[in-house]
Amino acid sequence: MIVNLLVGGPREFLPTDIFNNMANEIWVGADLGAVRLCEAGIKPAFSVGDFDTATPKQTQLVKNMSLDLVTLPAQKDYTDTEVALLEIQKRYRPTEIRVYGATGGRIDHLLANLLSVLRLDFPLFVEKVKFYDRQNNISFYLPGEYELIQIPTMKYLSFVTLTSVKDLTLPDEKYQLFEHDAELPLAYISNEFVGKKAHFSFTEGIICVIQSKDK
Repeated sequence: MIVNLLVGGPREFLPTDIFNNMANEIWVGADLGAVRLCEAGIKPAFSVGDFDTATPKQTQLVKNMSLDLVTLPAQKDYTDTEVALLEIQKRYRPTEIRVYGATGGRIDHLLANLLSVLRLDFPLFVEKVKFYDRQNNISFYLPGEYELIQIPTMKYLSFVTLTSVKDLTLPDEKYQLFEHDAELPLAYISNEFVGKKAHFSFTEGIICVIQSKDK
């Protein structure tokens, strides 16, 4: 099962025609993401948020249309997205959670949403949660050997190490940057696909992989 989560980033970063093409799928809304689902005529399976930046009319719309509602306090040291991810796992135990709307706008929101994958029930969410927008496809990986299929128009392939990584190999990408350990807690490696598939492997750590395009 795949569950879609819409959070409150800018509309212009959402994939084109997302509400028309995916209206019949399972949707969960977090804060302004719930508002946008309801405004598009999609009833969230449930909505989560403090709705502190929503208007009273928008908040009432979410209450009327959501099949269930989890209301959060505005002052908290966790995010609406984290609660939504935990609730999705508890209710559905999906194989994949696709997060939309998390990558545009404020960089602190993006970092909070990305790091929430690590803060939660590790390593349950690491390989399950994926972030999508018009420009990027962001996934997380635990140690192993992997084959990536290039997403059409997204030829750029970047690796961000979220911990120290051992034995990282990138044998078939355009730039042979290294085949050794990335000892820094955080390292960034930019690359490109040379064909429709790419392989990489590592033996220790956590890696964030970003497929992206320029325009």
